[in-house]
Amino acid sequence: MKAEIVSVGTELLLGQIVDTNAAYIARALAGLGFSLYRKTTIGDNHDRLSSVVRDALERADVIMVTGGLGPTEDDLTKETVADVLGVELVENAEALLHLRTMFTSRGTPMPESNRKQALVPESGAGQAIPNPIGTAPGVLFKQGVKRVVCMPGVPREMKLMMDGWVTSYLREYLRNERGVEAIRSRTVRTIGIGESRLEQLILDLAHGRDNPSAATYAGDGECEVRITARAATEAAADAMLDGVEEEVRRRLGRFAYGGEADTLASVVGRCLRRAGLTICTAESCTGGLLAGKLTSIPGSSDYFERGFVTYSNRSKNEELGVDENTLAVHGAVSRESAIRMARGAANASGARISLSITGIAGPGGGSQDKPVGLVHFGLVDARMTRVIAARIRFNGDRESVRNRACSFSLDLIRRHLEEAYPESPGNGAEITHSGDGGDRGIPR
Repeated sequence: MKAEIVSVGTELLLGQIVDTNAAYIARALAGLGFSLYRKTTIGDNHDRLSSVVRDALERADVIMVTGGLGPTEDDLTKETVADVLGVELVENAEALLHLRTMFTSRGTPMPESNRKQALVPESGAGQAIPNPIGTAPGVLFKQGVKRVVCMPGVPREMKLMMDGWVTSYLREYLRNERGVEAIRSRTVRTIGIGESRLEQLILDLAHGRDNPSAATYAGDGECEVRITARAATEAAADAMLDGVEEEVRRRLGRFAYGGEADTLASVVGRCLRRAGLTICTAESCTGGLLAGKLTSIPGSSDYFERGFVTYSNRSKNEELGVDENTLAVHGAVSRESAIRMARGAANASGARISLSITGIAGPGGGSQDKPVGLVHFGLVDARMTRVIAARIRFNGDRESVRNRACSFSLDLIRRHLEEAYPESPGNGAEITHSGDGGDRGIPR
């Protein structure tokens, strides 16, 4: 079955807002087994949106639309789709009650303009899609085998709707129209390997078969393999996935760190918790970003002890005990300073694991010896009296360098924990180390 995505909003068209909804919906559609060939962004204009919807209906079975369901005059999505399909919109009592309840809970009267959000297709032509956290219910339009699903543009509302009602509906729609009882997908997340090399390692799995199928996707410093199987039952589809996933993980080894619901931070947290370890961070160029990622995981208070942000040389000296001679001779961005930062943080906090980051995020501040993007890392394991040092130069702008430095740090911690504490989950990281913090690098 074919699907298309239409993102509605002049602010999207002008680049004032980044369209994250389309990417999220695309991933969900792929997981369900739809073939997605086109995504379109259109402004808040009735005639142009009409043209886009008409063309999409000629090509695809399901059209996913986000945006334009608000109460203002330029929110025209429902009205435009209804015109294209020749459907009348009628007020839905349940949707109107939900709207009034939402405003009452906020302690404000409902503006009359919001009443249009309670309009849904006439009986037999579609229905409202519940939106438990917003005032804009989604709308499903039905015409023969064609479906148009309209969802809010607010990402939080769209994701909740997509993950719940819409996915359930589309799965049943596929079952009825195509006769496939179950479509199941799994994701293997990787770091430290580029998409081209990743594809080479699983080339026969990605291009040599149709069911199960495997595809690679590149992200910001990470890649993933998505495996999809179709079968008569979910159990049969899962059985098909088991063998392929096992082979993918075997081939990728240390580069594979988790599955669909995992992040590097959540995997690191799981490793720390199972090993009974606490961690602290000492950050310079990342300014607390790493601590933020670690503490974004629910329950992180079980293992995160504290974080130091030591941006200046003075703070490195006063808070972490990095001596002035080290800073003067080697500089703040150096192997020596990174190790002493990590040791100082471990001593001050009592945490078993300590990770430091110091680098040049740019755009200025670089030199021939220490170019922009150069970052040094130090990892201290107080339980094992082990010290690890690493350095890498990242490409990209300031934000990219900072984010990639955090990802590298989390991967450094993960690999160490998986090797040193095998009771932790993982793939058996390969990390070199020395008692005094010899340089090491993760193959990228």
